[in-house]
Amino acid sequence: MHTNGFFEGVGETIGEAISALVTGLLSLSEGSLGAFEDFIRGLAGSLGISPSFFSILVLVIGLWVLWRGISALLRGALLGAIVRIVLGLMILSWLLT
Repeated sequence: MHTNGFFEGVGETIGEAISALVTGLLSLSEGSLGAFEDFIRGLAGSLGISPSFFSILVLVIGLWVLWRGISALLRGALLGAIVRIVLGLMILSWLLT
């Protein structure tokens, strides 16, 4: 009977440790997600766009195309740079108007 008490105590200790770990990770992720949502709302609000997934995705794509155009310009690929920069600006202007 004494061994059941020992293993029961070990099980309770491990269970409490797992519970504390899960609770800590959940509170950390909720805080991180809240901060991320606040960041997205602030970014979208300052740009005058809706904070939807689609709007943020279009913003990221437009900035990526614009960045690729600038990097092509720095490499000396003038035609590719012009096409990418104009395309990036068209995407961003469509989104921001």
